[in-house]
Amino acid sequence: MYEPNVVGDWQEYDEHAGLRVRVHRLEPAEPPRGRDEAAAGLAYFTVRVTVENRGTRHYGIHLEDGQLDVRVGPDGEGAFLDWRNSQFIEGFDVHPLRRATAVLYAAAPEAALGHVDIQVQLRVDDEWADRRLWTGGIGVQEAATAAVTVSAGPGSLTHQVAAFLKEQADPGTA
Repeated sequence: MYEPNVVGDWQEYDEHAGLRVRVHRLEPAEPPRGRDEAAAGLAYFTVRVTVENRGTRHYGIHLEDGQLDVRVGPDGEGAFLDWRNSQFIEGFDVHPLRRATAVLYAAAPEAALGHVDIQVQLRVDDEWADRRLWTGGIGVQEAATAAVTVSAGPGSLTHQVAAFLKEQADPGTA
C-alpha cells in the first residue's frame, strides 16, 4: 500500500503503462428514491472514481462492488455502501485517450464525514492491480493541502495531511 492520495489526485499504475485512476467529487447527496428509510439518521454522499487511459493500448477494466471500501471518521468506521444505486465499471474496454467513471453512493453519520478514506483495487485485464488509498472529507476542498489555514486545528484532516506531507519531505525531523 502506498501513502494516501488526497481526493482529486491522479494515481498512475506502473504495471499498466498510461493507466491512471483518481477518486474525486466527494460531495453530499440526496438519498436515491426508495432509500430514504435505509438512510435514516445518516448523511448520504457520492464519490466518483475515474479510470483514464493515456497509453497506446486498450485495457479491460473492472471496478465493481467489493473493490471499493469507504471508511469514515477518525476511527475508520465502515460507511453504508448503497450497491443497488451505485454505478460500477464492469468489463469495460478503456481505449487510449478515453475515460470510464464509477459513481458510488454511500451514507454515514454526518459528524464522521470530515474524514473519509476510500480504498480502490482495480482489476485490469483480469489481473488485480495494487490497492490505492485516497483521503478527503465532505467540506474539504480537493487539493486543499497546499496551505493550512489558521482555523485548521491539530485534529483536523487538513492538519493531519499537511503534517504527513511535511514529514515525507523531511523525514529527519520526525
